[in-house]
Amino acid sequence: MARLLRKIAEEVLGPGKAGKVWSRIDIVGDIAVIKKPFTPDVTLEDLRRLGEELVKRLPYIRSVWLAAGPVEGAYKTREYIHLAGEERSDTIYVEHGCKFHVDIRKVFITPRLNYEHLRVARLVGRGETVTNMFAGAGLFSIIIACKSSPRKVYSIDVNPHAYEFMVENARLNRVENVVEPILGDARDVIGSRLSGTSDRVLMPLPELAIEYLPYALEALRGGKGVVHVYLHVHYAKGEDPLEKSARLVARRLEELGVSDYRISLVRRVRPVGPRTLQTVVDVVIV
Repeated sequence: MARLLRKIAEEVLGPGKAGKVWSRIDIVGDIAVIKKPFTPDVTLEDLRRLGEELVKRLPYIRSVWLAAGPVEGAYKTREYIHLAGEERSDTIYVEHGCKFHVDIRKVFITPRLNYEHLRVARLVGRGETVTNMFAGAGLFSIIIACKSSPRKVYSIDVNPHAYEFMVENARLNRVENVVEPILGDARDVIGSRLSGTSDRVLMPLPELAIEYLPYALEALRGGKGVVHVYLHVHYAKGEDPLEKSARLVARRLEELGVSDYRISLVRRVRPVGPRTLQTVVDVVIV
């Protein structure tokens, strides 16, 4: 797929511009999403021409959109501009054998978390209770339910569109008896009904992970369990972003008075900007 996208981009834009674009194309169902390049020389007209060629040459692509802005706000959405094909932003996205109805303009979705979704699912033990604090359309939650044997996955999101998709996707994958979608702010939901319930907590919203870490700890059963903390880490030249990620989480845990823990894993998830990575820190609270 990557080789074909590069070939098409080079034929449409030339090698110079193509090198700044082709690796920023994601395929979500039958929609191609081009993330805006960090360069002014690739114009909107360039991207429209590329979009038209993608629709023409790839029969499984029916619509092409430009992700024109950053993911932001409580709902984790971004600005999109239609480039080519059908002016439709909802699709069925398939990952690890699970089907998800999503709308790229209403919920956050990226296939670049594909590996991470399955990695975490494989860590979940039989009979675990999991809380996903920022669940979006339910990908982490539903893949965990399908690939492991949890007792319950509490799947929280403040975005009402995300909640509606979660409900639909749990039914679509026949895991509605395991995945429980909850509409609300994770801080309030945990405080009111999920305190001390969970063996594992996911925090896949980097912008809020450090701030909301106290509520993740509150959700753990007996104060013990695993927390997956996702971060966006900007690093200077010569600085190790993984070490910086571990320091950020360790410092926050110490501020919260947590001393009995170990960091079992720190890994790069994906680049999200110039000298900025999404990372994950797996913490075992003992």
